[in-house]
Amino acid sequence: MEIKMKNTELIYQLKEENILPPEGFRQLLETLTEGEREELSAAAREVREREYGKAVYIRGLIEFTNICRNDCYYCGIRKSNDRADRYRLTPEEILECAREGYGLGFRTFVLQGGEDGWFTAERLEQIIRSIKKEFPECAITLSVGERDREDYVRWFEAGADRYLLRHETANEEHYRHLHPADMSLKHRKECLYALREIGYQVGAGFMVGSPGQTVDNLIEDLYFLRDLRPHMIGIGPYLSHPDTPFAGEKDGSLERTLTLLSILRLMFPKVLLPATTALGTLDPTGREKGLMAGANVVMPNLSPVSVRKKYELYSNKICTGEESAQCIHCLDIRVKSAGYEIVSDRGDSRVN
Repeated sequence: MEIKMKNTELIYQLKEENILPPEGFRQLLETLTEGEREELSAAAREVREREYGKAVYIRGLIEFTNICRNDCYYCGIRKSNDRADRYRLTPEEILECAREGYGLGFRTFVLQGGEDGWFTAERLEQIIRSIKKEFPECAITLSVGERDREDYVRWFEAGADRYLLRHETANEEHYRHLHPADMSLKHRKECLYALREIGYQVGAGFMVGSPGQTVDNLIEDLYFLRDLRPHMIGIGPYLSHPDTPFAGEKDGSLERTLTLLSILRLMFPKVLLPATTALGTLDPTGREKGLMAGANVVMPNLSPVSVRKKYELYSNKICTGEESAQCIHCLDIRVKSAGYEIVSDRGDSRVN
C-alpha cells in the first residue's frame, strides 16, 4: 500500500485513530524532517498531558542479582560472560533498599534481575510478602524473566502488582539472530499474555537499533504491542557490550528511539512510558528528551552503590550521580527543566 499523505497528515491521523497502516509507520520512521519530528513530539506531549497531566512517576529500581541462566547475545550479564563480576543481594538487603526508597518518597519498587535459579518461586514470594507487609500502599513490579505460569500466579497472589518482560523483537527471524536456540519467542509471548490474563499490569518493549533489526521489524513490534495492549512499554536504544558476540556493533539511534516514543504515546495514550537509563547513557540529556517525546516515568537506581556497576547489561551505563535514587533532588531539577514534575505516587497505569 503506497501512502500519499504528508507526514503532518500522518501525525494527525495517528493522534486521532491511534494506528496507521504499515507504510504510514514506515514513512514516519524513514522520512521525518527535524520540524516534523518536533511536530510529532508536540502531539505526543499533548496526548500525554491530557491523560497524565505534568506528572512524572518514579520507580525505585532494585537490581538484585546479575546471575542469569540465559545467554542472550546482546547482554552483558549473559551466562557465558566469565568477565562479569557476579553478585546476589540477600532478601534482607532487598528489603533494606525498599526501606531507603520509601523514605525518599518512592511508592513503587521494581525488583529486576537475571534469571537466577537461587531465587525460587518460594523465595521471591517471601520477599514480595515482606515488602508488602511493611509498605502495603506501595506497588511491586517484578522483572525476572520467563517463568512458569504457576510462579506468576503465586507472586501475584503474594502482592506483586506489575511485571516487566521486554519481548525485544516480535519477529521470529530477528529473535533467532539475538538469542540462542534454547530460547523461544513463542514462549516469551505466551508469558506476556499469561501475565495479562492473571491480572498484572504488564510491561513489554524492545531495543531500538539492535543488530539485524529492520524497519519492518519495528513495524511488527508496533502491531504486536497493539495486540497485547500492555500497561507499560519500555524501549531504549541498543547499546553494545564488549564481552558479548555483538561487541563492536553500532549503538542504536537516539533520534529513532525518540521518534518511536512519540509514536507509542500516540498509539497508546494511557500507557506508562519510561524515559530509560539507556537514553541517559547515550545522551547526557537523553531522559529529558524522552520526557519531551511523550514519556512519563523515570526509574532511578535504589540498588546498593557497591553493585550498581556490576549490573552491566551494556557498556558505560550511568551508575553514580543523578540517576541515583538518593539524588532525587537532582532528578527533580532535571525533570522540571523539561516542564514536568516528579510525584510521590504509585502511578498506576490507566490502561484497562
